[in-house]
Amino acid sequence: MDLPDLGPLWLTIRLAAVTTLVLLIIGTPLAWWLAHTRARLRPVVEAVTALPLVLPPTVLGFYLLVLLSPDSLLGGLWLSATGTTLTFSFTGLIIASTLYSLPFMVQPLQAAFESVGRAPLEAAASLRAGPLDAFFTVASPMALRGYLTATVLTFAHTIGEFGVVLMVGGNIPGRTKVVSIQIYEQVETINYDNAHALAAILLVFSFTVLVSVYTFNRRFPVHPG
Repeated sequence: MDLPDLGPLWLTIRLAAVTTLVLLIIGTPLAWWLAHTRARLRPVVEAVTALPLVLPPTVLGFYLLVLLSPDSLLGGLWLSATGTTLTFSFTGLIIASTLYSLPFMVQPLQAAFESVGRAPLEAAASLRAGPLDAFFTVASPMALRGYLTATVLTFAHTIGEFGVVLMVGGNIPGRTKVVSIQIYEQVETINYDNAHALAAILLVFSFTVLVSVYTFNRRFPVHPG
């Protein structure tokens, strides 16, 4: 059989890497706030964060398609500034993937920060450590397990995205055609050999990711602060 085109696979890995990095930057302060705030708005923010877990991908993809279209405020501003559209572009895929994978980053980090507790931070404060210093030297190292879990799950989840990226990015080779769409395309054209090869790669990858996360979590249990 002919070897499948691996271009979409490399594009998918690039998308997953960028999305994971963006979510580390965005998700860390959000998870920290959720772990420590007593604001009445917290349940609403938690619900919005978790919404992609229960919302059909096509629904989220549709609203993102509308939000990012050149006729919208955001899409229009982007078109005016760059001369390109957010829809059917790699940048649009990053935005869609960031929103769709948000709970996979925030929830493990929130749980890790909650497990750290306030005692280590209070101890750091008593030694005249500032909030940022305490976060980077105390809280973050103690939440390492949460960071690893969140990073790996976010990366793996982005690898497997289909509905959202198809709605927002379409199927443009070299720009928005990710491996999940390529598998669907191979099945549609009854090219089962290539579909099997690509699906097997994702299956082995996903299984390896889960085994690694569960093994790490068992070997390095959380010690509440």
